[in-house]
Amino acid sequence: MTETLTRPAPAWGGLLDTVPVVPVVVLHDVEHAVPVAEALLAGGVPVIELTLRTPAALACVERIAAEVPEILLGVGTVVTPANARDAASAGAQFLVSPGTTETLAAAMQATGLPHLPGAATVSEVLRLLELGYTECKLFPAEQSGGAAFLKSLGAPVPQARFCPTGGITPASAPAYLALDNVGCVGGSWLTPADAVASADWARITDLAAETTYLRG
Repeated sequence: MTETLTRPAPAWGGLLDTVPVVPVVVLHDVEHAVPVAEALLAGGVPVIELTLRTPAALACVERIAAEVPEILLGVGTVVTPANARDAASAGAQFLVSPGTTETLAAAMQATGLPHLPGAATVSEVLRLLELGYTECKLFPAEQSGGAAFLKSLGAPVPQARFCPTGGITPASAPAYLALDNVGCVGGSWLTPADAVASADWARITDLAAETTYLRG
């Protein structure tokens, strides 16, 4: 089925200004889903982006949607129309894609969910603006030029705002967040694989808490 492009809803409904760092989370075990979400909440981060990178991902989305309604639940690594539909059915409240085609954009729009389309070049950002988007994901951020690249976009494309993701660390995040065209960054460091594997939820809570002041 071919989806039809329409004018998109606001990408995140203001989420770009809700938290400085959106946790980008990879889970392999559905039993980790609820504890991770609860640990992030305990650290003052009421948002999670679960990535569709493992066989357990959709089950994790369903578990969090059912048991941790306090957290704003996003699904990332949406790369096909089926991903968009499956994420919406599982309980996602917003979608994130690493890149964007017109077919994928139309499928995300068809879910009715806020969504953040991905871009990596000036031409891709301009195309998203043509499609009606003003908020997008820059991915992979560090490999695409980092904070310097985004700063250079501010003058010619001031209407575009970004959530850069990919290779960002606690040390580099402040440089991104200082930019006028950056609302938040995506960070995988809040839920390290070893902390998840060892069920060290207190460590995740501490890492989450450390991000709440980054916007200043």
